[in-house]
Amino acid sequence: MLVKVKVFPNSKQRKILKKQNDSWEIYLKNKPQQNQANQEMLSLLSQHFPGTKVKIKKGGRSQNKIIEIIN
Repeated sequence: MLVKVKVFPNSKQRKILKKQNDSWEIYLKNKPQQNQANQEMLSLLSQHFPGTKVKIKKGGRSQNKIIEIIN
């Protein structure tokens, strides 16, 4: 399953908001430096979808990403 994600790093709290069926907004506490925000996002999505593998398909250095969730 592919999901469109918009990431907001350096936020006050960690949360995931579902905007549409395949579109999410993710708020992260870490700064977008040295891949910290991406690692936090992958960790948060892994907790949200237990038992799945989550990886960044496109947009590794962008706020807008495409995430692949594999069962």
